[in-house]
Formats: sequence, structure tokens, C-alpha cells
Amino acid sequence: MTAHKTYWLEHAWLGTHTEPGVALEVTADGRIGALRTGADAPPPGAEVLRGLTLPGLANAHSHAFHRALRSTVQVGSGTFWTWRDLMYKVAQNLTPDRYFALARAVYAEMALAGITNVGEFHYVHHAPGGAPYADPNAMGEALIEAAAAAGIRITLLDTAYLSSGFGEAPSPHQQRFSDGTADAWAERVSGLKPREHALIGAAIHSVRAVPADQLATVARWAEERRAPLHVHLSEQTAENDACQAAHGRTPTQLLADHGVLGPRTTGVHNTHLTDADIALLGGTTTGTCMCPTTERDLADGIGPAVRLQHAGSPLSLGSDSHAVIDLLEEARAMELNERLSSRTRGHWTANALLIAATADGHAALGRPDAGRLEPGALADFTTIALDSVRTAGALPRLGAETAVFAATASDIRHTVVGGRHVVRDGHHTLVGDVPTALSESIAALRA
Repeated sequence: MTAHKTYWLEHAWLGTHTEPGVALEVTADGRIGALRTGADAPPPGAEVLRGLTLPGLANAHSHAFHRALRSTVQVGSGTFWTWRDLMYKVAQNLTPDRYFALARAVYAEMALAGITNVGEFHYVHHAPGGAPYADPNAMGEALIEAAAAAGIRITLLDTAYLSSGFGEAPSPHQQRFSDGTADAWAERVSGLKPREHALIGAAIHSVRAVPADQLATVARWAEERRAPLHVHLSEQTAENDACQAAHGRTPTQLLADHGVLGPRTTGVHNTHLTDADIALLGGTTTGTCMCPTTERDLADGIGPAVRLQHAGSPLSLGSDSHAVIDLLEEARAMELNERLSSRTRGHWTANALLIAATADGHAALGRPDAGRLEPGALADFTTIALDSVRTAGALPRLGAETAVFAATASDIRHTVVGGRHVVRDGHHTLVGDVPTALSESIAALRA
């Protein structure tokens, strides 16, 4: 429980505009109890947040262990597939203890970047070779505990990963990802229990990794629990080609045929889609999670985000491989990528991009009660400095434009989760030295 307290926000983004002087009350259960505008000065006893306060950012797609690949995978050239070989080597060195240490540091880095909720697309389930741990959910539990230790919320998207490609047996590197069958996956994941800071969702790694006749099992598990369901979708043209060869249809059409699409489902990347695919995703209000910094890092391509949103697919954002962890950059990159592709500007307003990074991202993770500064919402918010070398001089009323098109994660001054300070004045309150925690946990994976 959180003690009742009041924050005074020098400037607050309220979804449609930036408002100066806002008093925000936090209830004992960590929610926003009242929001009063026109508060020209801090009320007595209020905690003062100077700068621009936004709802907490939602990182809708994360693979925490990929953070250990930063810089290493930038040597030389290659493709997504050569990048994947390096990723497998890091995955082989994970243990529950090592994963807890790494994820705690990564989630602390996220908190420093204003992220209050992460969707962890988790598929490293078992020991190397595929044998289950004594607790078959030891790796998932390590991630849940890591989020608690870093002070943020998590939706653990426990991932079915059963095949190396359209029915082929998992490769040696992939054996620890696989439960063998979707029924075995469902039995294991049913042992995970939600808690205050953690929700349990589901994921289909891709149509490559889950045989078509087992897709419905995963979808049914999520539907019965009204849980979020995420899936990597058409990230690579090679996936599309292989799906056409195996099933005579696109990955999107295959998912539709097996009942996977729908309003609680989010396709991650959705890069290489046909017109019919876009219509299917929009018509079923299946979400789209764009990860622009990863998509450009891996040379995946630029997905049709504008067309998807116009068709009815809500947009969210993720940092995926953690080439950088900066949701403001993800929002900026989505617009700027579209400008490069179309040679026109202004596909989204700054407000719309922030909604993707906040309310729609939290909704994709099963928390529609987060991502808004309004009574009843979770008291999760973050404050951006307006006096840094990047943000100084901007008009406060253009707070959304400053946040999206000028600020970076380095400008985050405060992060509050459930009414409690997790980052105060740029310092993490639970993880005293985040850079050292990152360095030590990554070094342990190279030993």
C-alpha cells in the first residue's frame, strides 16, 4: 500500500494538451484519486515535480537478455539471421540467477528511461538441452522478481516456441525454448500466477515456431483468461515466403484461420504485409507493436504503421532487442521513418505518438487502467526535464512536441510507479548503481 500523498506537476501532458500547474493526489492503493488544474503553486506538503510529467511509458515488447548484445552485434555486417546466431550464444549462458541479475539491471535502465511497465516476450524456459528446471517456471519467475526489484510493472508474455521452422524440430540452440507441444506449454504456463506488479499473458513466437495445428491451443489459453496474446508477425520476408510454401497463405492469414487475431492480440513488427493482411489486422482490431530502433538496427524494413492504424489496428511501441532503451526515440523514429519512406511530414501528431507510448501500450499489455493522468488510473508517471541542453528554450505549451521530437531517455528526471518514487532526480532509488549492475550481469554471461 502507498501512503496518501500529493504531487504538484509544474507541467502535465493530459492526453490532448499540456497543462501548467496540476495537483495530483495519490490514494492509498496507488491510484490517482484527484487531479486539479490551475494550481499555480504547490499545495502545502506536496512533492514538487519540475518539468513535464507524462503518464508512465509502456515498453510493449522486450527481450531482456538481448541487452547483453548491445555493441557486440554491431561488428561487421550481416542480416537478421546472422544476428540471431549471436543471440543464441548469449541465451545458452542464462541461468535463473543470471537472468534475474541481468533483467533487474535492464528493468532499472527502463525505469531511468521513464518506463513503468514492460511486456517481456519470454521464451528461454528450460535449462540448456531442454530439461526443465526443478521449478519449470524458474526463468519466468526470475523475470517477475527482477521487475519487482527494479520497481516497475511487468506483463510476462510467456511464449510458445516449439519448432525451428514450420514443423522442423528445434535446433540445439532452441531446445531450451521448447515445451514440445502447445498442450505442454499451456500446462507449464498455467503454473504462473499474477501478482500486484505482474500480469501473465501469452505469446506465439511466430508462425515459424508454432505448428499451425497448435496455434489455436495458445489462442484458447489466452482467451479463457482474457489475457494479452502477442506474436512476432511478418518481421522478415523469408518468413512470409516459407509460410506461403508450407501453407499457401501469409502468416497473417494463417493466424486468422486459427483464431489468433482479435482485440487482445498484438502483432509485433507487422513489417511485410499485403493489403489483405492489413485489412485482416484492422478489421479484427488486432494491435500492432512497432519497434523502430530494432527494425532499423536489423535492417528489417519500415512497416505500414499509418495504414495499419487507419485500418483499425491500435499502435504500441517496444524496444525489443534494446539497441537503445528509449521510448521517446521509438515514438520519434516511427514518425521519422514514415517521413523518409513517404517524403512527407506529419503522419502523427506528437499527442498521437505519446498515446502509442502510453495508453495504447499499457492496454496492449492488459492494463487499460494505466497510461493516463486521470482519476482512477494507476499512479504511474514520469517527468521530463525542460531545462536540459535538448529541451531548454521550448515553449512549455508544446510539451508533447518537445518530448517526442527533442527529448531522450537521458532527460527523464523522475519515475513514479503506484505513487512511489522509483527514479528521483535521475537516480534509481532501488538499484543504486545501474551501470555497474548492467556491466557485471552482462560480464557474467561472457564468462
